[in-house]
Amino acid sequence: MTVELSLRDGVAVLSLNRPEVRNALNLEMCEALLEATRKLDARLVFVRGNGPVFCGGADVKERTGKSEQWVRERRLKAFAAYEALEALPMPCIALVHGAAIGSGCEIAAACDFIVATPEAIFRTPEAQRGTVGATQRLPRILGKRLAKDLMFTGRDLGAEEARAAGFVSRIAADLDGERREIEKAILKAPPLALKLAKRSIDQGIELDPKGAREVEIGAIEEQFASGQWMGKP
Repeated sequence: MTVELSLRDGVAVLSLNRPEVRNALNLEMCEALLEATRKLDARLVFVRGNGPVFCGGADVKERTGKSEQWVRERRLKAFAAYEALEALPMPCIALVHGAAIGSGCEIAAACDFIVATPEAIFRTPEAQRGTVGATQRLPRILGKRLAKDLMFTGRDLGAEEARAAGFVSRIAADLDGERREIEKAILKAPPLALKLAKRSIDQGIELDPKGAREVEIGAIEEQFASGQWMGKP
């Protein structure tokens, strides 16, 4: 099982589960992530990695002897997995320890925010390895200059620098303890309000101010229609 899914009290944990190869992303794991997102019925989702690192990147050994068409389809499957995580209607938080490289950065970036250990590092070595990847999502978060620095040089982005750049939201030595605190806070909030807030932020950031305002007004109207709004008698 390349991805473990646990569900308890409305909280789901998706665990990347190929620790023997540093949770390298292969076709089976892409399909498992897609399947897990399709059947999630939770109020809150955490994504983590089993073993010593979050994710060591794509499983390049898997490509040996494969055709260009196979590699193309495999890459598209990875894109679909990232996008499925990003499209989850409930809060989705990455818990990153060790390394998050290439595909690991993409998975973490697809979540709503990242909690990292002080020792965590992020790296996008695709160009250094002679391939193309991680060129779209990260520049939108980090800005294009830092994203280019990381891509062109393949250097590590440490947890503190990642937080300063807005990629990591929190640094915590005890990920489990931090997870429990986040759970307590988020589970207090009405699920619909969280869903509408997430959707409004994700859609609004892609629009001009007027369009973004309309997105929020639409969410407010949807909340009124549901009867679930603060101050309702």
